[in-house]
Amino acid sequence: MQRSKPTMRDVCSLAGVSAMTVSRVLTKPEKVSPHTREKVLRAIEQLGYVPDDNAGSLSSKRSKFVALILPTLTNSNFADTAQGLAEVLEPHGYRPLIGYSSYSMEREEVLIRAMLARRPDAIVLVGGIHSKAATVMLHQSGIPVVEIWDMPRDPIDVAIGYSNVEAGRLAGQYLVSLGHTKIAALGPREDGPNRDFRGEQRIAGFTAALREARLSTELITRNSTPPISFTEGANDMRDLLARAPDVEAVFVVSDLPAIGALMECARQGRRVPDEISIIGFGNFEVGTQSYPALTTVSVDAQQIGRRTGEYLLGLFELGPTESARTIDLGFELRVRESTAPARR
Repeated sequence: MQRSKPTMRDVCSLAGVSAMTVSRVLTKPEKVSPHTREKVLRAIEQLGYVPDDNAGSLSSKRSKFVALILPTLTNSNFADTAQGLAEVLEPHGYRPLIGYSSYSMEREEVLIRAMLARRPDAIVLVGGIHSKAATVMLHQSGIPVVEIWDMPRDPIDVAIGYSNVEAGRLAGQYLVSLGHTKIAALGPREDGPNRDFRGEQRIAGFTAALREARLSTELITRNSTPPISFTEGANDMRDLLARAPDVEAVFVVSDLPAIGALMECARQGRRVPDEISIIGFGNFEVGTQSYPALTTVSVDAQQIGRRTGEYLLGLFELGPTESARTIDLGFELRVRESTAPARR
């Protein structure tokens, strides 16, 4: 698990400059020539070097905090994950230090560099896709890296979550099983600086389910820029109804935009589920109180945090004990009132 952490000496060697020059690039870059500054920055990125803000402390001393980078702070599921992590760690003297990326790989990279500079005992990130520079830093960090809410094929250290592809496939298979044939999906854009890769994976799994059933995928739309919430769901649903008024069922990539879609149907006098079935993802509390209550693919957000905390405590106190690099917590279908069998 532990890796050799790149040092300033490594940067000096690769860039062919002195330690003083590297220090100036990091603290007073305007005092270094552009050519030299570029050489040093290129070496830093290639090595994944992160300056140590606590260089004067003993290397064996723990910082007693765990870095946690979330996509957003406005999503209650991510808040539940942070709470679950804190509830496990805090009785043992550890604290989460939280940042959020706004679904931006560039911002995540900046946060990773800033977090690692403070020497956390571990770093936890939502998702398994990162920028090249961020991935290098994580591999070279010398601390445990846990990727959550996802199941990447090749995690940096360990992944704790579920398969977003299979969660989307389950949603598609369920709508097909109800007899619906004109089925749509509302998901995130696949371009731009902000990317919800896990949402894209759910849409990919849903698309696969429709193709396996030999149904059209032409109504699968990817219009919204993350983070996607109520307004985007309502807008996408309005556009969908204008384009395909006879649509029978819709999968929305998250419960929050699904509630927006549900409200738009009510505004247009389209009865759910009599005319249109709607299914979301995430099992947000708002979905249990909506009318009709929202059918969803459920994941246990707090359990993801708790299981991550338990894994890290085991590492801190006992050292590596688990051989598995992925811990699949799964998901389940929660059938409520917003879906019903097709009516011919």
